[in-house]
Amino acid sequence: MFNLRILIALITSCFLTSIYADTIITGGPIYTMAPHQPVVEAVLVRDDRIVFAGGLKAAQHQAVKPELIDLKGRTMTPGIIESHGHLMSLGFSVLNLDLSQATTYQGIVDQVEAAVATAEPGQWILGRGWHQSKWFPQPEMMVGGFQTHDDLSAVSPDNPVYLVHASGHAAMANAKAMEIAGVHSETEFEGDGEIIKDAKLQPTGIFNEVAQRLIAQHIPPPDEKQRARALTLALEALAKNGITSFQDAGTSKEDIALFKRFLAQDELTARVWVMLAGGDQELLLDWFRKGPEIGLGDERLTIRAIKLVADGALGSRGAWLLEPYSDRPGHVGLPTMPIKEMQRISQRAFETNFQVGIHAIGDRGNREVLDIFDEIFGGKNQGVRFRIEHAQHLSGADIPRFGELGVIASVQGIHMSSDRPWAIDRLGLERIEEGAYVWRKLLETGAVVINGTDVPVEPVNPIHSYYALVTRQTLAGTPEGGYEPGQKLDRMEALKTYTLDAAYGAFEEQLKGSIEPGKLADFTVFDQDLIQVPDDQLLQTNVVMTIVGGQVVFDIND
Repeated sequence: MFNLRILIALITSCFLTSIYADTIITGGPIYTMAPHQPVVEAVLVRDDRIVFAGGLKAAQHQAVKPELIDLKGRTMTPGIIESHGHLMSLGFSVLNLDLSQATTYQGIVDQVEAAVATAEPGQWILGRGWHQSKWFPQPEMMVGGFQTHDDLSAVSPDNPVYLVHASGHAAMANAKAMEIAGVHSETEFEGDGEIIKDAKLQPTGIFNEVAQRLIAQHIPPPDEKQRARALTLALEALAKNGITSFQDAGTSKEDIALFKRFLAQDELTARVWVMLAGGDQELLLDWFRKGPEIGLGDERLTIRAIKLVADGALGSRGAWLLEPYSDRPGHVGLPTMPIKEMQRISQRAFETNFQVGIHAIGDRGNREVLDIFDEIFGGKNQGVRFRIEHAQHLSGADIPRFGELGVIASVQGIHMSSDRPWAIDRLGLERIEEGAYVWRKLLETGAVVINGTDVPVEPVNPIHSYYALVTRQTLAGTPEGGYEPGQKLDRMEALKTYTLDAAYGAFEEQLKGSIEPGKLADFTVFDQDLIQVPDDQLLQTNVVMTIVGGQVVFDIND
């Protein structure tokens, strides 16, 4: 009997330890984003939740057989939340050609030529990330502000090539791809897009906005093995970059099924918040019937928003403007979805408890979206937290409407850093100063501003976007003092856009975004103090540890 009692006690002790084993994190600055105690000495974690944040002795007093994570002077923040990105596209950007570092058109041609050398005849060569405004020197032959396909086609006569612009709003195809698609001098596109042609009406290989589908529909879709591999690579990239939650801007039925499969297999190592792809009417009807799904798998997966696209991108001159582009007279960009359609979907979402996030970059695009929200809301803040994704270039008259209507500005600081040197050519100084990348002006209206990278349009590294918010400089550190420096955010404001306010943008501020008891134990650890390090050293900051639900999913020392 005595031995049996001992055995029962040992089993019980082991069981309780497995349930109540605690972790204390201490040894460096811990920024909580909680107003009542912005910095603490220690955090106590039990299972996937924060139990205590405060002094080390108090944490030790409450802990049950704790393990210790020693920060060794490094800095911890709430887990970084990517507010706008494309998860599967991130994964495929690793699998396909990454064109984002090319500084000339010839560099793109060289990458394709190398890919052709190892490909089978007829195999598609795919890539993304080129941006003609970042090339120096510019190609000798330019039509409508873009390069032509000739040099590309010369190195890929037997392989169709399709290369997506960094923005995702334009693409370049070679002659073989256009041959497969049946595109020639007499091909016209009627709709929200453009086939750019030269003076002889020959297609240049550039397809703007919805016209991209003319080529894209002929590309064989990836199989399930490739899709699973892409998601795995994307999740690994998130962990390495300290991202614990990812707001996926435009998700398909197939993507959701894959996310749920990873969730069931305990392989979804970041929390994913889904915006349904608004261009898929069947998908929307299905979800309108059944309503949002919130907090699946211990808050790992939520489907509760809809992504629509009002206009194109500034780089491709597809952003919808009130007045013509400074560098393309007579051209104002174009809408990519009929206004009535956006209005109908937004109204239905409002009625069925879905959030709406509408991509709008140009001042005309933003005004039209604000008008839609204004009509649905009856001119006042309804608390539904509808969002404008990018809110990149605004008319001064429309800026106050964000605060008045409670519309969230989902911005990407890194777009200013990457685009501002050439954006002035598109808009001119007056429009730039009035309403381009005006984060401070938006905050002053009472609007909530959240931050991301729009990956794979930009690299997913949050340090770059954070740096842009606080310095308004390019990643090369220019110009001194930053572009339009009055629009800078301070360090804590910038961190809030990536944490507590980002959580607010998804109705999740009670779960995450700050280090407080009861919230999820999601943390990012950096090797430098983001709040104190000088501007010129900020970009040297690295993520050294990522913790999701109390579990270390990335450790730089492993």
